Amino acid sequence: MSNTEGPVLVTGGTGSFGSTMVRRLLKTDVSEIRIFSRDEAKQDAMRRDLGDNRVRFYVGDVRDQRSVEDAVHGVRHIFHAAALKQVPSCEFFPQQAVQTNVNGSDNVIRAALRAGVKSVVCLSTDKAVYPVNAMGISKAMMEKIAQAHARNWADSGTTVSITRYGNVMYSRGSVIPVFVQQLREGKPLTVTDPEMTRFLMSLEESVDLVEYAFDNATPGDTFVRKAPASTVRDLAWAVSSLFGVEEPELRVIGTRHGEKLYESLLGREEHAKAEDRGDYYAVPLDARSLEYELFFDKGETAVSTDEDYHSHNTDRLDVEGVKRLLLTLPEIRREMTAAGFDPEKAL
Repeated sequence: MSNTEGPVLVTGGTGSFGSTMVRRLLKTDVSEIRIFSRDEAKQDAMRRDLGDNRVRFYVGDVRDQRSVEDAVHGVRHIFHAAALKQVPSCEFFPQQAVQTNVNGSDNVIRAALRAGVKSVVCLSTDKAVYPVNAMGISKAMMEKIAQAHARNWADSGTTVSITRYGNVMYSRGSVIPVFVQQLREGKPLTVTDPEMTRFLMSLEESVDLVEYAFDNATPGDTFVRKAPASTVRDLAWAVSSLFGVEEPELRVIGTRHGEKLYESLLGREEHAKAEDRGDYYAVPLDARSLEYELFFDKGETAVSTDEDYHSHNTDRLDVEGVKRLLLTLPEIRREMTAAGFDPEKAL
């Protein structure tokens, strides 16, 4: 990661992504990292674990504008990861998703503009594309707010960009740790819809994506990392196989509130104008003004009829492919070793 001069702020810094991002930053010559979150217990645990005086902790909430401004003061770069992320809980409490994911993000971006922050990278989700649940809708609105700031304050000197990714394997609240626990306890593996597909990405790959945005963004850009996918059934079978259970019992519990059969990382409208950059897609900001009469005689390119980029049409991993991917996760290797299985002999 280049050009990390000055203090760096990570909102939601005690979460799965935030803690991984902080550890990556500590390997650079960064002068100061500020962790901004509500959970003082997690902050205390992280302080003891890291033991690095470059890390400072700010207790606050993105909903509280004053606490955000205190944390942002003097900062050069922001990684905005604070959010409500659980789909079912946001379905039951959608107003909470709005307050954190929409209003809270607006507070962070506005504070950054006032403080002269150089860059803000906002973390979004595949659920923001054609959203059907409150979490996805609130994240889609977060993206629109980020883009509006980039469009309306183009000369501010603050580069606001967006990263969007799918399921992060072994992150807090993800299904893989649940499968491991159920296997440990000899219980059936609970799956929603066996044919449901999801993108699969490691925490390290999610940080790679954010680093890429940090190094390459222009105001309003949206970045997506290409990723494989698998069905929920194949994921469950792959986890089971690594722990010595070749034909696990699956208990189908049905689709939960707000869940889709597959997720999209790019809508077809975005896919039509996305730049293919190898491992990544970059979608530039639509920077047109409200004076649409300027485009009356010469309009923009028609919307493509291509498909969106989703977990049903990306590279599909079979069980063996998922196993190989899982074996790249340090958490899986530790769990296997603790359970008496040798990760080196798993394939």
